[in-house]
Amino acid sequence: MRRLGEEQWRYLVSISKQSPRRISFYFHSKTDPVSNQQQLVIDAISRSLQDGENWESLSTKFSTVDFSDSLVERILLRFKQPESAKQALSFFHWSAQTRNLRHGISSYAVAIHILVRARLLVDARALIESALLNSSSDSHLLDSLLDTYEVSCSTPLVFDVLVQGYAKLRLLELGFDVFQRLSDGGFSLSVISFNTLLHFAAKSNRIDLVWRIYECAIDKRIYPNETTIQIMISALCKQGKLKEIVDLLDKIHGKRCSPPVIVNTSLVFRVLEENRIDKGMSLLKRLLQKNMVIDTIGYSLVVYAKTKQGDLDSARQVFDEMLQRGFSANAFVYTAFVKMYCERGNIEDAEQLLTEMDISGVNPYEETFNFLIHGCVRFGREEKSFKYCEIMVARGLLPSCSAFNEMVEKQRKIENLKRANEILTKSMDKGFLPDEHTYSHLIQGFIEGNDIEQALKLFYEMEYRKISPGFKVFKSLIVGLCSCGEVEAGEKYLRIMKSRFIQPTADIYEALINAFQKTGDKMNADKVYDQLAKLSDRKRQDGDHIAKNLRFGFFIQR
Repeated sequence: MRRLGEEQWRYLVSISKQSPRRISFYFHSKTDPVSNQQQLVIDAISRSLQDGENWESLSTKFSTVDFSDSLVERILLRFKQPESAKQALSFFHWSAQTRNLRHGISSYAVAIHILVRARLLVDARALIESALLNSSSDSHLLDSLLDTYEVSCSTPLVFDVLVQGYAKLRLLELGFDVFQRLSDGGFSLSVISFNTLLHFAAKSNRIDLVWRIYECAIDKRIYPNETTIQIMISALCKQGKLKEIVDLLDKIHGKRCSPPVIVNTSLVFRVLEENRIDKGMSLLKRLLQKNMVIDTIGYSLVVYAKTKQGDLDSARQVFDEMLQRGFSANAFVYTAFVKMYCERGNIEDAEQLLTEMDISGVNPYEETFNFLIHGCVRFGREEKSFKYCEIMVARGLLPSCSAFNEMVEKQRKIENLKRANEILTKSMDKGFLPDEHTYSHLIQGFIEGNDIEQALKLFYEMEYRKISPGFKVFKSLIVGLCSCGEVEAGEKYLRIMKSRFIQPTADIYEALINAFQKTGDKMNADKVYDQLAKLSDRKRQDGDHIAKNLRFGFFIQR
């Protein structure tokens, strides 16, 4: 194992002391003078340990010695060579157990350095665990290890053992912080430490942290091995994202990719989706340099990044270069352009790309059509949104719930609503899952089109599918039934609404009152009016109560 260079070590110490997260310790000063009496004590204890004296003998001979942290560290350093490391460990435990000495974090650091250098890793890990669990909250072991690194003649392995210790104790955020600080100082931990952090983060279901660790490692040029990839694939499975990323790669590359390519593509795509475009491009460049991502995937991700930035010219330039180098256009890249055009309202350009895909034999997928549907609705092309929804369903694809809902919400023509209802029926047969908003928009549309019967059918379909109707559905039904003279039915749904603890509003009561008055049913009109009055009184009382509390709070503040 290589030794840290003097300049690197000094830089590590400096960043540790400048870190905003650092909490200060008392560190041993190597220049502290030693009195003659202390020197005699150090020499005597050292000889006794070298002679192999037992703990009882040591306790008898040195019962009056006051062991300060400074004295303990100087005695430990007498045994810093690997061949005498076990004597250092014996002294450390003797002074703690027989003298009831609570070792300082700096003493722990010196002992850990000595044990790691001697490859007594089991003992070193035990001390690290003790230091991390028993030190006070204002202790930071990394700072002490850095401060005592040079005087202990230590090796970089100590930092690997430290990070692994944090991971095994499930101190994952602290371990990652140490990992980052060492990496920022130019020191690369081993892939074993990297994997240990990943493993315990994954076991703790900290999938977000798993990806942060992996990103940091790639950024700092710590590259994965087979174990790393297995952990990352397992993390994708836990997230439920493996199929999604495999499908994405199928759209780009046209065939299955190796596990490392799946993981690395997922990393870059994840970063781009978080709109960290510069970081994503930096990671992609590093992965391409190491042949850890296929070129066609690299080009496609760059195009995607440019479209997310809204830089159409650069995206086109990269796309053209991709084609000139012999790579084929793919559905993922085309869809990125379609999305960009639709967001800008350039529907004709998006449609031209769809035609180009068909001519090239590239199959659009669900997101391609969803972006077209959203774009057509938002820029006044409602008829075309229906056309693309019908085309995708005919091809065996399903619209997203948000795309279908937006398309239906804008419709007011009864013929289009019937068309939408037919599409919904066909889509549900293929696995489409509508939500409350899907039914709410359709019910409201059919009521406004005076097709109460179809609205009620959709209401009962909601109930059958165990989708709970909300306020909007009940309001649409009650107001609609009242407007067409079916006031008794409206009152029935008011009772159902109340039984489900959905509070009616004044306009619902007013619709019922007006409907009863039109039929000459003054008694029921008065009855509903009383309910409306109670609602108004309750609201006024609530308002008075709130105002009273506000006034009381203002008085207390004064």
